[in-house]
Amino acid sequence: MAKQKISYCCTECGAQSPKWAGQCPDCGGWNTLVEVAEEGVARGPRFAGYAGALSEVKRLEDVSLEAEPRLPTGLVELDRVLGGGLVAGSVVLIGGDPGIGKSTLLSQALAHLGTGHPCLYITGEESLQQVALRVRRLGLPDAGLRLLAETRVERMLQVLEQERPQVAVVDSIQTVYTEQLSSAPGSVAQVRDSAAGLVRFAKQTGTALFLVGHVTKEGTLAGPRVLEHMVDTVLYFEGERGARFRVIRAVKNRFGAVNELGVFAMSDRGLKEVSNPSAIFLSGFEASVPGSVIMATWEGSRPLLVEVQALVDQSHLGNPRRLTLGFDQNRIAMLLAVLHRHGGVATFDQDVFVNMVGGVRVTETGADLPVLLAVLSSLRNRPLPEGLAAFGEVGLSGEIRPVQGGQERLREAAKHGFRRVLMPRANAPKRAPPGVEVVAVQRLAEAIDAIG
Repeated sequence: MAKQKISYCCTECGAQSPKWAGQCPDCGGWNTLVEVAEEGVARGPRFAGYAGALSEVKRLEDVSLEAEPRLPTGLVELDRVLGGGLVAGSVVLIGGDPGIGKSTLLSQALAHLGTGHPCLYITGEESLQQVALRVRRLGLPDAGLRLLAETRVERMLQVLEQERPQVAVVDSIQTVYTEQLSSAPGSVAQVRDSAAGLVRFAKQTGTALFLVGHVTKEGTLAGPRVLEHMVDTVLYFEGERGARFRVIRAVKNRFGAVNELGVFAMSDRGLKEVSNPSAIFLSGFEASVPGSVIMATWEGSRPLLVEVQALVDQSHLGNPRRLTLGFDQNRIAMLLAVLHRHGGVATFDQDVFVNMVGGVRVTETGADLPVLLAVLSSLRNRPLPEGLAAFGEVGLSGEIRPVQGGQERLREAAKHGFRRVLMPRANAPKRAPPGVEVVAVQRLAEAIDAIG
């Protein structure tokens, strides 16, 4: 058998090298050379085109646009994040911290799907006995669920070709390897080539595929960045392992809304769906507490009420600390500068701590105004008016800018009994909901005056 030729490619500039080196000879990047198979090496049928046959040119009007029915997973919150259910031939990459519940969630979904559709669970991290014990511990139906313990991608593709499941899970992609490369499982080349073969199989056969991915200590998916470009949907499992609630966020979705949010509660019977997450995040809210305010945020396609807490304390350091949980740390520094310049409130000698209660991470700009109100309340040691909710983006010139979904946020606050809502003037409705006072502001100084 002829010896396979292996070369090394730079992940930064794409330069080829016949041998590995610590530094790329072209761009000078350190530790960027990864092992790849050279062009022209026979790679087998798994590297055929997505269509499984020779491609051909088609006119745009000849392309069928019939909507394919989505396959519900049995978990409403997971279906919401996926855009309404699974699409045939789609590849979903789900990542999260160890022990957060990725395998539990997929076991629940496949146990439900296995009752009426052919499903296959491929595990590379656990034995078949461990998977069976988890399914039975959770009290899930196990009649139609089929299991395979394998890490070699060639064998996986052979079994998938024989079984032709409608839904398949590979747990996890970092344990899979191909015999065509000599590097260890989990390396950049192994993850990329193994995922490429699995993605091609899904596109050729219409199998909906879940790939479980590890995350780095920074919280991003491990492996090459191209892995996220190869798949159709990227989901992140967020939350603390000791906390009760888990959040699934879609950061990429070709078949649905991006930044959609699904909320689950962990129990001894697995993950339970939370249909009204606003009530859950407000369950521990105490009114009339300094440094606390309710924010109406927008996640995916629905509003969500979250408590924002701030603590402002005298700093004994040369550089006061700015620490945040669930909020961008650079943005809080910018907002404090706006508060000083356009609100006349200085915090340059104060430590400022901001926390989004419940472990939720807020990335949208509608949190700017509630964060500043919570900081101001803690600094003055005076609680905000009871029954107050707020949202709005704060600009660098001190203006309160409108945000997406203003009417839906207002209705969500009214539904949960908030009688006063502080919001941008451009989002103010012509008629407020019954029993709700709308305080529309255009400048930061107006918002500070409105809370007294």
